[in-house]
Amino acid sequence: MMTKRTAPRDRRHRSGADRRAAPAGDDRIILYGWHPVTEALRNPGRGLHRLLATENALARLAAELGELRIVPQMVRPGEISALVGPDAVHQGLYLEAEPLRAPAFDTLPPDAVLLALDQITDPHNVGAIVRTAAAFNVTAIVTTARHSPAATGVLAKSASGGLEHVPFVTVRNLAEALIDLGERGFTRIGLDSEAPVPLDQVTPAPPLVIVLGAEGKGLRQRTRECCDVMARLDFPGAIKSLNVSNAAAITLYALAPRR
Repeated sequence: MMTKRTAPRDRRHRSGADRRAAPAGDDRIILYGWHPVTEALRNPGRGLHRLLATENALARLAAELGELRIVPQMVRPGEISALVGPDAVHQGLYLEAEPLRAPAFDTLPPDAVLLALDQITDPHNVGAIVRTAAAFNVTAIVTTARHSPAATGVLAKSASGGLEHVPFVTVRNLAEALIDLGERGFTRIGLDSEAPVPLDQVTPAPPLVIVLGAEGKGLRQRTRECCDVMARLDFPGAIKSLNVSNAAAITLYALAPRR
């Protein structure tokens, strides 16, 4: 673990930064960019370890958030780029933080809406799904310990702050988790472009879990077998399938008045 530094009494930030990222094996996550970092700073449930900020970003933080829960270190932009990579759009902010606590299935509300991700590995796609989920007040996202990106870095940047509003529930086996949810009364809707039932004919009763598969291979057979209904999105144009994050957004919008 990193050694805790004592903040100077008469300064609002520290100058200079230890250029090392979080130690190997540490479970802390990395957030960078304006929306991911500021939403984390606003979230009292998010434990904070280290905040790096450029002079301009510090001024903006002070104007928009006031007093912070953590003493920031003022750094040059290049020092953050050295940690997150030269192509990352960090906007002068870098935060090392604790993962958020995942809710247990038995604590979910009776009107819960979940998204379950079946081996969707692209962090940009998952981040976009998280952002959409936050917009539609999704209760949680169920994902697997393997074949899924960590809720950090690129994913967090793509989620644009959504990670602070939609917790992840990580399971070892998605099929077993879907069976468990079914036994708890969840309606399980799997999405597939070749499914026999159009989504507009589905009238789900809450609680609800929408199951999304990776682009190309879609839902695995065992995952399909654990769904109550397989539904498709119909489109009038020549293209009959969409990016999985777009499909998630359309599905949540379409089902919102019916749940």
